[in-house]
Amino acid sequence: MNFSTHKTLVVQLQAGDTHRFPVLAHLDYAASDPFAVTVVFSHDGRVLARWRLDREMLAQGLTGPVGLGDVRLCPVSSGAGKELRMELFGDVRPGGGRHHAVVFVWAPTIAAFLSRTYEVVLPGQEEVEVDDFLAEVLARG
Repeated sequence: MNFSTHKTLVVQLQAGDTHRFPVLAHLDYAASDPFAVTVVFSHDGRVLARWRLDREMLAQGLTGPVGLGDVRLCPVSSGAGKELRMELFGDVRPGGGRHHAVVFVWAPTIAAFLSRTYEVVLPGQEEVEVDDFLAEVLARG
């Protein structure tokens, strides 16, 4: 039985008002963290950002707009087909405002990755060890 799944793909990053440019996205899902998909964006061997996304929210973003906070997802149609638009808001900049990036990924690729996560843990079957979770929260203070 697989307890995790991984996918590396090329996505299009749009930072600010710039044109899109390709970066790698490394998607990871593990049964030990069943509600989250971790995405690491990298370019030229450098990690640009790491995000933990809610798996259910990622699935909902394929069919309609979702998210109000730091992560906002929505499907968009482009000349090449259907994409998932991921709008990510980061830390506050020293001069004000927040870091902001928009990532476009081919929606069928995300749907296929989510299908693989469902083979690891079915939706609705996610479990978290409450004792371990409480110990971790209390250790943080």
